[in-house]
Amino acid sequence: MKQLTPKEVEELLTEGKTLNIIDVREVDEVKEGKIPGAVNIPLGLIEFRMHELDKSKEYVMVCRSGGRSGRAYQFLEGQGFKVINMEGGMLAWEGKVE
Repeated sequence: MKQLTPKEVEELLTEGKTLNIIDVREVDEVKEGKIPGAVNIPLGLIEFRMHELDKSKEYVMVCRSGGRSGRAYQFLEGQGFKVINMEGGMLAWEGKVE
C-alpha cells in the first residue's frame, strides 16, 4: 500500500502541489473540519461515486484514523485507480482545516 504521512501531505500542499484528496469520513465527521480542498465521499458511497473520479489522476485517501481510507484504497486500486493512503488520518493531521 502506497502511503504518505499527514506531514508529507501538508508539505506537498505548502509547496503548491495539487493533490486530489478524498475524505471518506461521514458527513457529520467532515463538518468538524477537513483538509482544504478535500472532496468528501463517504466510504459507503465510494462504489457508487467512483464514476466521478479520473483514472489518470492520483488520489490521496483520508479518514479519521487511516482504517476506512485503507479500505477505500484497496477498493479503488482494485478498480484501476492510482491511490495513496494518508496514514494516521485526521487524528494525526496538524495542518489547516476548513
